[in-house]
Formats: sequence, C-alpha cells, structure tokens
Amino acid sequence: MLQLRRLGRTGIEITPIGLGCWQFSGGYGLVGGYWEALPQGTVDEIVRITLDRGINWFDTAEIYGRGRSEQALARALKAAGKMDGDVRVATKWWPMPRTAGSIRTTIDERLRCLAGFSIDLHQVHQPYSFSTVEAEMDAMADLVEARKIRAVGVSNFSASRMRRAHAALAKRGLPLASNQVKYSLIDRRVESNGIVAAAKELGITVIAYSPLGQGILSGKFHVDPSLIKSRPGPRRMMSLFRSCGLARTRPLVEEIRKIATANGVTPSQVALNWLLHFHGETVVVIPGATRPRHAEEMCGAADFRLTADEMAPLGELSRPFL
Repeated sequence: MLQLRRLGRTGIEITPIGLGCWQFSGGYGLVGGYWEALPQGTVDEIVRITLDRGINWFDTAEIYGRGRSEQALARALKAAGKMDGDVRVATKWWPMPRTAGSIRTTIDERLRCLAGFSIDLHQVHQPYSFSTVEAEMDAMADLVEARKIRAVGVSNFSASRMRRAHAALAKRGLPLASNQVKYSLIDRRVESNGIVAAAKELGITVIAYSPLGQGILSGKFHVDPSLIKSRPGPRRMMSLFRSCGLARTRPLVEEIRKIATANGVTPSQVALNWLLHFHGETVVVIPGATRPRHAEEMCGAADFRLTADEMAPLGELSRPFL
C-alpha cells in the first residue's frame, strides 16, 4: 500500500506517484498532437492498472486536447467503477491569451468534461496571461469559496512568482498547494533557481512533470537511438535525443542501469525513486503512460527505496543538469 503524502498545507492526501494524463489528449491540437491518439480501451486499461496498484490521483489539463484528456480520464475512472470522491483529480486553466476572469467563466466547462468528478486541485498552467498573479489567485480563491474546487496550485512558476501566489492566497486564508514543474535527473534547474528551496520554506508540494526526461532516463534511446524516429510530435527534434545529447547523458544512464540491475528493477523506476526521496516528501511525480506496461512500471517505482550509497552517485553524475 502506497504511503500517502499531504498536498502542500491542504487537507488533501495523495500518493507519491500520480498519473500524468497529457497523453490522453487524443492527438488533438498543437499540444495534444505531441502524443499518438490512444484508443479509449487503452486509456481504460492504463487507469485501471494504476488504480489497482494504489495510485489515487490523476493530473490533466484544459489544453490537453481541449478537454479531451479530461473526458477520457473521466470515462476510464467510471469504467473502473470509481465515483466522485474515490480519487483525486487535478486539472489546469490555460492562461494565454486570457485574463483571470476566464478562470471563473471556464470552470463549469472543466467540470462538464470531468463528468461528475470533482476538481481537487486547480492549477494555473503557465505564468503568462493578461492578468497579474494576484488577480489569478483571487479568481481561484473565489472558486474555492464557491466549492467549485478544493485547492489551488500553479505550474511553471518561478520562485518569485510562486511567492507572490502564496502571499495572495494567504490574504484569502488559503494555502498555495503546489507548483508543477519540469524536474528529473537530467533537468535539476528547480534546485538551482530557488523553486525547491522556496517550496520547502512555504510548505508547497513540488509536482515533477517529465520525471523521466520524456524517456531519456529509461535508457532505451541510448540502446537504440533510431527509436526516436518513430515518435510523434517535436520530441525527435530535441537536442537530448540527438547523438550529442545521448553522449552527454550516457554516464548517468549507465549508473542508473547498474543500480537497477542490482535491485532487480528498471532504470525508469530508479530515476523516479530518486526524485521521490531526494527531498523528503516535498516532491511527488506524475509520469505518463501510453501502454499498460508503462503503467505497471511507474507504479513499481515506489516498491523499493534507494540507499544513500545509491543516491549519491546519481546526484553527482546529474550535477551538470543543475
């Protein structure tokens, strides 16, 4: 049974691993087109596996297929026999090109797409809009007071903007629950730019997205670099997937593979386990899954714990990515 963690300073409890649902976008739109369109049956199976393994929360967003991810998630939860309150659902408001007023006017559409599942965490997806942080937090606080959502989070906010959001919500008697940021062993910038330090100080949970570096840390692209050619979306153009990028990450990936072999687990599970424990309970992770086997693998990342002697070389070899 996965041990629950408190989401920030809210009363919401979540498992250290949640399921990221970007890939449920149906291949729709610029953002959703990053992934192949998954059949609903595959989505159902992925969600069922995560539920069976004890995962209790799911992260989606308005921009993921313009509501299609939310809808696919809701259908999968119902197919698994879940009802409102059985799980925790996080979604996000897309801020550009909008003002804070649309947080209030779009919430009913979010709830409609989720088809009866409540929003436990509503997040501002990006830091850029035509309104101030303070106006956005006021709009979110209004939704909490109206019982449309339970808690407020942000995503991709710098340490300073996160502090502003925290202060604005505090004036309304609410905590800032979380900041969802890109964080993995090959992208540790949140440690050097003050985000993690501020989160610890303020009692804010850091939700790590792309915790496997979009597959780099699995090691599969080092074994067969040609795999990237078959992947949809712009990932194939990213420098990390080119020969120079793979060479840069190879020493770290080789150490991950060595530790995985010693523990009888996979490299991906080692990379996730490091994130889950390096900062105590401050960081939770939301890996995605496009295949049922990926769901099984991600859930297994919490079935063991790396030793200090195993954590140390991973921290050292990933220092170039701070």
